[in-house]
Amino acid sequence: RGALKEMMLPGLLVVLAPAIVGIIFKAEAVGAMLMVATIVGVLLALILNNGGGAWDNAKKYVEAGYGGGKGSDLHKATVVGDTVGDPFKDTAGPSLHVLIKLLATLTLVLLPLFL
Repeated sequence: RGALKEMMLPGLLVVLAPAIVGIIFKAEAVGAMLMVATIVGVLLALILNNGGGAWDNAKKYVEAGYGGGKGSDLHKATVVGDTVGDPFKDTAGPSLHVLIKLLATLTLVLLPLFL
């Protein structure tokens, strides 16, 4: 329940941002916002997915015996990296895809308000 409450503000921000920008600055500004959000979102998702996968594979590489193997300081560091990388790869990257689609859909639905 606490996690859902904490997601209220980011969810409202995604829904209200196109409407507020469109009403105040009109359609051209919403188009610019949508282009920037798409470009930045795709690049950030790419970085998060690749970074998370790299950290996961680094741990597997060390566990295979390279760099000291299990129990070494390097292995401890790669476990920490894998702990950070898994949420990047499995949740943060794919959720940005949903955000980009939601922004585009909302902008299309709210378009009559901006003209």
